[in-house]
Amino acid sequence: GTPQKYDPTFKGPIYDRGCTDVICCVLLLVAIVGYVVVGVVGTYWGGGLHGGGFGDGDSAVPSNPEHCGIAAASTISSSPTQICVSQCPDRYLTYLSAYGSRTPAELEYYRQFCVPEFKNTQKAPIEVLKDKECPAMIIPSTPLARRCFPAIQAKKGVIMVGNETTYDDGLGHRRNVTELLEGAKKANVVLETRQLAMKIFEDYTVSWYWIIIGLVIAMVASLIFIVLLRFLAGIMVWVMIVMVILVLGYGIFHCYMEYAKLKGEAGSDVSLKDLGFQTDLRVYLHLRQTWLAFMIILCVVEVVIILLLIFLRKRILIAIALIKEASRAVGHIMMSLLYPLCTFFLLCLCIAYWASTAVFLSTSNEAVYKVFNESACQFSGQTCKPETFNTSNVTKLCPDAQCLFAFYGGETAYHKYLIILQFFNVFMFFWLANFVIALGQVTLAGAFASYYWAFKKPDDMPAFPLFSAFGRALRYHTGSLAFGSLILAIVQVIRVILEYLDHRLKAADNKFAKFLLGCLKCCFWCLEKFIKFLNRNAYIMIAIYGTNFCTSARNAFFLLMRNIIRVAVLDKVTDFLFFLGKLLIVGSVGILAFFFFTHRIKLVEDTAPPLNYYWVPILTVIVGSYLIAHGFFSVYGMCVDTLFLCFCEDLERNDGSPERPYYMSPELSEILLKGNLEPSK
Repeated sequence: GTPQKYDPTFKGPIYDRGCTDVICCVLLLVAIVGYVVVGVVGTYWGGGLHGGGFGDGDSAVPSNPEHCGIAAASTISSSPTQICVSQCPDRYLTYLSAYGSRTPAELEYYRQFCVPEFKNTQKAPIEVLKDKECPAMIIPSTPLARRCFPAIQAKKGVIMVGNETTYDDGLGHRRNVTELLEGAKKANVVLETRQLAMKIFEDYTVSWYWIIIGLVIAMVASLIFIVLLRFLAGIMVWVMIVMVILVLGYGIFHCYMEYAKLKGEAGSDVSLKDLGFQTDLRVYLHLRQTWLAFMIILCVVEVVIILLLIFLRKRILIAIALIKEASRAVGHIMMSLLYPLCTFFLLCLCIAYWASTAVFLSTSNEAVYKVFNESACQFSGQTCKPETFNTSNVTKLCPDAQCLFAFYGGETAYHKYLIILQFFNVFMFFWLANFVIALGQVTLAGAFASYYWAFKKPDDMPAFPLFSAFGRALRYHTGSLAFGSLILAIVQVIRVILEYLDHRLKAADNKFAKFLLGCLKCCFWCLEKFIKFLNRNAYIMIAIYGTNFCTSARNAFFLLMRNIIRVAVLDKVTDFLFFLGKLLIVGSVGILAFFFFTHRIKLVEDTAPPLNYYWVPILTVIVGSYLIAHGFFSVYGMCVDTLFLCFCEDLERNDGSPERPYYMSPELSEILLKGNLEPSK
């Protein structure tokens, strides 16, 4: 925790360094090998390679169910029997009518909705229904969430199923189809969600190329902004501040105009609370209260930004000097602007592997059949196979026993530890994703540190600083990166577990448990933020000195504590300015997307695609624009943090004398040392 002593041999990033945290490096490699094994095993069981899971779509055997629960979902019956079928029924039909039909095709069609062991089509219908081998009747159904639901539709206000308003229940009675609504009530939310998802998907299919154009515009705007920041840092910062204020001001003006335009219109004075949740979000835009809420939010943001600018006006000048120095560093290492693409690509690989492994693990369950009976039976609850059940001893000892579908799962050791494999999949995703981000931070920090510690800039810099830093990070510090990302991954997994417990306890009445869980969630959220901050600065120290993770984290923490005023003033003000830059790009592109997709630009009014929800492409463009802008500005943010930490280290190592000169540039020393120390001559 003490300041560093002067070392005349010190020349910035140490190139003659050794491997750090080797144990964590080995642990990461072993974990990756295990992760690959989990992926292979999941693919084997979930990909149908062992004979189950995803398979032939024409098969109706239980190991390959496409739709299950037909007897419970598409018939009016007290039977709890559930079976798995390859397709849902598409017609009204009773077993009595199918049995009495002169065409064998009717009965053969009906047989696919019976239990798998039903083979004797000559068996008396009363016996078949008594033994619950077939449903009394089937109705037109549609597949949804691996279940068959009645194909309910409304025509001119009349509820119909399969273009009929009544149906034969198979017991000699005619019933109204409205009775089927009771069986499908719980599916209403799912059906509405599915309808919403289909409309959103349709919007993406007709607007995807315009979304890509919007993201390209955001990327070009970010790149132009960064390039201009390189040459006109001071002017661009002030232009950015003014533009943000103007964009927010226009947003306030637009919300007020919409609010005033809706005055006196029917239904516009309904409150958001009375309206409730609507899947069609356009409904909210016809309410005055919605635009009033938007206007208030934008006014608050505008006032907060203006007040911050007034109180931080002097500090902004110092932050601009730091941004100018960062611009010079980025100018000498232009390849650093493209490095976020590498991080993005590696993160996409992590997400793709995690998602595919999760899908395969989730679909590796098999249909499990159990013995059900009404009288006492020693085999009750045991696992059975429908194909061989009729020839087994169970039917002889328990005549009323049936082999029925129970649940999805398995009896093997693999299925017993499936939840552990899923947990390991989530943990490895967090670990690898954090490792990729850490690798990017160390690489950029190493490149920018080589700029700072070059006494003659840029002559003393290595030929390829970015590639040199990337090579040093992988060769010497993979273990340290694995250590830091492991700590963060553990905290994030704990947060996921707490969110899961909170979801499970929502219906509980234990207020103490909910309060305790809320406190834990808050504490671990704060802990995650602190660890991210500490890791980021530890990685910078690793890039400079090549020390292990714990030593780097300790040195970085105490160095920042010794310069806490500078951290609060310079670093955070710079972050605020970068946030305004991202806000400017996102706001500008978002306003352009809003006017385009709502057909308000006369020149391209007919070009914009027709949409169900125009907010779908607009939100996609806004989120994508933020991620793109964040990627470009993250390079500047890492550069500023690295230069700032190097500046603090430079102050403690040197005093500006000819024997111990500062490594900072004259422009930077003139601003940052003004009023504290005399700059180096």
